[in-house]
Order: sequence, then structure tokens, then C-alpha cells
Amino acid sequence: MEKTNVLLNGIRGEVQLFSDDVKAGKMDISVLRDKLAVYHTEVDSAFEGRGFAKILLEKLVSYAEENNLKIVPLCPYVHAQFKRNPEKYNYIWFKESL
Repeated sequence: MEKTNVLLNGIRGEVQLFSDDVKAGKMDISVLRDKLAVYHTEVDSAFEGRGFAKILLEKLVSYAEENNLKIVPLCPYVHAQFKRNPEKYNYIWFKESL
């Protein structure tokens, strides 16, 4: 059974994924004002190939929605997902205008 949660300590924190009470993966994040920056996504090698990175991404997006935050995808995985699926993520993707 998988479960996710978001832990914040000040502005830094993580989105965590547990599988049968074992920490299977995480995303390193920070929240400042109305922006949620995601720096890194990591899934333990014992849990690879189960779609856990996607579960973490879904939790990240739902957390941002619930807290009226825009996501700054500094993590290569999240950035790639946002670019591949703009119709799904454009509304929550913070893009700096030049």
C-alpha cells in the first residue's frame, strides 16, 4: 500500500512516498510565498519501475493546487513531465516571463 505526504520545515521540505511503511521515494522542495520549487526526485532502486515518480508528481501537483502555489520545476524529471504534458500542467507551471 502506497501513501504520500508533504513535510515542510520552514521553507524546505519533501514530498515523501512510502510503500508498506518503507520510504520508497521523495522530492526535495521549497515553498516561498506563492511558489513551490522542486529540485530533485528520487525513487529507491528497489522500487524502480512501479510508477512511483509519477505518484510523487501527482502528490506535488495536488499539494500545489490545495495551497494556491505555482510549481517551479527545477528538477529534470518534473521539468520533462511538464514539457511533455503541457495540457495537463500549464495551469500550475510557473514560467518566468522575459
